Amino acid sequence: MNLSSLFSIPLQQTPNKPALVVDDGSQALTWTYAELDSQANTLASQLYQIGVRPGDRVALYAGNSGAFVIAYLALLHLGAIMVPINLRYRQRELEHILSDCRPRLILTDGKNAVHLRSPALQLAHETQCLRLEDLFHTTSNPAPSIRVNSDDTALIMYTSGTTGHSKGAMISHNNVVATVTGLLSAWYWQQDDVLLLTLPLFHVHGLIVGLTCSLAKGATVILHPSFQVQATLNCLSSGEPTLFFAVPTIYYRLIQALTEEPKADFSQMRLFCSGSAPLAAEDHRRFQSLTGHVILERYGMTETGMNFSNPYAGPRRAGTVGLPLPGVSARIVDQDFQDVPAGTEGQLLVRGSNVFSAYWEDSAATAASFVHDHLQQRWFCTGDLGFIDPETGYLALLGRSHELILSGGFNVYPREIEEVLLQYVGIQEAAVVGQSHTEWGQIPVAYLVVNDAFDTAQLEDHCRQQLASFKLPRAFHIIEEMPRNAMGKLQKFLLPNN
Repeated sequence: MNLSSLFSIPLQQTPNKPALVVDDGSQALTWTYAELDSQANTLASQLYQIGVRPGDRVALYAGNSGAFVIAYLALLHLGAIMVPINLRYRQRELEHILSDCRPRLILTDGKNAVHLRSPALQLAHETQCLRLEDLFHTTSNPAPSIRVNSDDTALIMYTSGTTGHSKGAMISHNNVVATVTGLLSAWYWQQDDVLLLTLPLFHVHGLIVGLTCSLAKGATVILHPSFQVQATLNCLSSGEPTLFFAVPTIYYRLIQALTEEPKADFSQMRLFCSGSAPLAAEDHRRFQSLTGHVILERYGMTETGMNFSNPYAGPRRAGTVGLPLPGVSARIVDQDFQDVPAGTEGQLLVRGSNVFSAYWEDSAATAASFVHDHLQQRWFCTGDLGFIDPETGYLALLGRSHELILSGGFNVYPREIEEVLLQYVGIQEAAVVGQSHTEWGQIPVAYLVVNDAFDTAQLEDHCRQQLASFKLPRAFHIIEEMPRNAMGKLQKFLLPNN
């Protein structure tokens, strides 16, 4: 099934129901399912007339808006490949992505077009750049009749580049449908659900987990241009939303606001979900104490969509990402890719219809990212370290394999130390990295964002009570803020002197 077919179900069942409400704080614009479909068909016709064909790459460098959603649906109709681009990217990142995927067309908006007009940015001569605002007309036109296969590429989504290199993951219609159908089942989506979506649509979390799941189910999306603490709290407590998906940084800011003014009423909310980065166990507990709601943490990647989720109806365990979603198989392996016993730490491999096929025109990176088992089944190497609890089957993540610290022959997992540091009063954020050391090979050092002065000796004692001696940070560096990408993922390679 391709994505347009998936969206056609609610279109037939509830054509006049609100599908999308875009609220920028000054006004709210609403589209029904029928209106979204009509405008997507009209835009697909216009794009076809200017030469966009199946398989063409079309880059989308625009903010959250109704036009973004309509462009997404239109490109799916055409069988074109949408390439969403992070709005924080500037010359270096833009040139890398645009020269790599070579789009037939770039769609942008008035606010962000200026970054594409920079004289320093070198675009290919044949690449057109159009503003979305200039494409919409009042007349309705049918979309061209194009056969789109389920294995066709729907998206090229560039990895977040937390190690400094961004690769284009080719995501098929089938890959997206697998993630969407798995989540619709696992999280008990209902047609009367209303999702407050403040995440950027250029990322898997906002585009697929949020927008695509909602439109596939026939739910309603309230879309904000970006996350703003007060606007989010006002909407969540208005009685309209039933679902809210966010990254840990957003939950941290909501916790801070709720701690200062704990007046919000979230009684109508059905589900708070967190993903895209590990949620600190302390924040998990604090949010529950402030709101009465237990955040459901899940785990996915750009290349795979969603893989694991804590259960909707069942224990949601802080510090874990739960069980494999429907259709997902998982293994924990050692450095030789051999299975390890439950409870043993190792690298996570996944397999399923949700997993991408290849990186765009990068056969070496693709080959390095997959291994085959004795049955010749193909497994994706996530690069994430973790272990599966032998009693519950829940997966606990320990961090990225490239972040593992090897100190005196012992494995040191930064996340374990970070969780201990975050329990100390006055520490807002913590990041632990390995620093080269002549005697031990590497030693752990900590970078901290603090809201109060603290005694280093007392902090060391706090760590010593809970951690083995080889895990103790050998230095504490105070910084003003953590380097994060647009989705809140910590970019440790950008830490000072790292």
